[in-house]
Amino acid sequence: MWLKKNGLYVLLGVSVILAILGVSTANFIFKSGTAGMGILIILIINAQAKKSVKDTWWILAAFLFSIIGDWFLSNMNGDSLMFVKGIALFFLAHVGYLLYALFNGRIKGMFTGILLAVYLVFFFLVLYPTFTDVSLMVASLIYLLISCFSLGAAMGMERNTKEKWSYIFGIVLIIFSDTIIAFKEFVDYHMFDFLITPTYYLAHIFITFSLIKRFESIVPTSN
Repeated sequence: MWLKKNGLYVLLGVSVILAILGVSTANFIFKSGTAGMGILIILIINAQAKKSVKDTWWILAAFLFSIIGDWFLSNMNGDSLMFVKGIALFFLAHVGYLLYALFNGRIKGMFTGILLAVYLVFFFLVLYPTFTDVSLMVASLIYLLISCFSLGAAMGMERNTKEKWSYIFGIVLIIFSDTIIAFKEFVDYHMFDFLITPTYYLAHIFITFSLIKRFESIVPTSN
């Protein structure tokens, strides 16, 4: 049956194609393709796994919230309320990433503390002076905090090297993309705007790749 080990990589390849189409077009189907394919791969893994993989549902939820959040950001047209709703949904996505990591390890305290310090300095020195909407400021700060904890938990995962570092790199790419969005939306700095969507889609691909590597040994290779 092709929808087993090699089939999962075929689907991941489709995800790469959808990412390219998502970058080059404004079609929301393509823009949600990497998260959507990630959801499909997680469903297949759960159907084929020989043992419980319930923690992957947190990633499925994260991908789903990401799709909905992306819709809000794609249709905000300068509406700060739509932006706040988008941030709220991406916050829930990070909760999913955080819980998955915690189910597979523990938060890396020292690393998380340093990361928080760096991003809080960035927030209060660079972003805070630009806010005129209190709700937007609070939402952005809370989102920044969950992002740091999400990466800190990823760093503390107790998985094999390929699984762990693929997952970490995926979370890093999400935070990198979000940082560029912050410069774009709040500082009106646009030099790196072209990197926002490629890094975001690549993050989904690396996180999905991490899940495939984790379950290669338990996905049946034959009928």
